[in-house]
Order: sequence, then C-alpha cells, then structure tokens
Amino acid sequence: MQVYSSLWNADNWATRGGLVKIDWSCAPFTAGLCKFNARACKWNGPVSIYQCAYPNQVNWWTSSAYKQLSWDQQGKLKWVRDNYMIYNYCTDYKRFNWQMAPECSKPQY
Repeated sequence: MQVYSSLWNADNWATRGGLVKIDWSCAPFTAGLCKFNARACKWNGPVSIYQCAYPNQVNWWTSSAYKQLSWDQQGKLKWVRDNYMIYNYCTDYKRFNWQMAPECSKPQY
C-alpha cells in the first residue's frame, strides 16, 4: 500500500490571512512514514461500505473506544490546536460568505 498527498499553495488565505508565507526555496517537500501499518477495510465497490461499517472485531474502528475522545485526549488535541494550528476553515466566515461546510457544525473538541 502507498499513501499519496498533494501540496498546494494557499499562503494567500490559509496562513493567517497570508501573513505566513511558504518558503519555496526549501522545496521539494517530502515526508516519510516509518513502520506505517494501514489496518483498514479494503474497498470492493459500493457494497463494501456496509461491510466496513459493520460492528465486529475485524472492524476495530467501529468499537465504542473510537467513537469519542476521552477528556485527556480532548485536552491534548486542544493543546496541539492552540500551539500549532494557524488556520481553521470552520472559522473563516469571510472567505466562505458565512456558509460553512456541514462538518463545521460537528464537535470540534
């Protein structure tokens, strides 16, 4: 299995309104994963989504332990957001003309 990603230039809106610029002289940007183990459900077409969502031991991600963050996990996530997140499209009302994406109404922890 391979994991791919893309990098796009959003330094005019996604970096505190353009205050933080990307240093393109550092390109190409690469990342590596060490000991990556994807434990997932193989996609076999539209029918497989039901197999992947069925709550059983093989589908470990459907257990109650993964449905909500603990208080400790919420605190750690908040710390990372407070110290490292520089852009949140769910609070960029101006860019989206006050029409936010549906996921923005979900708990943000």
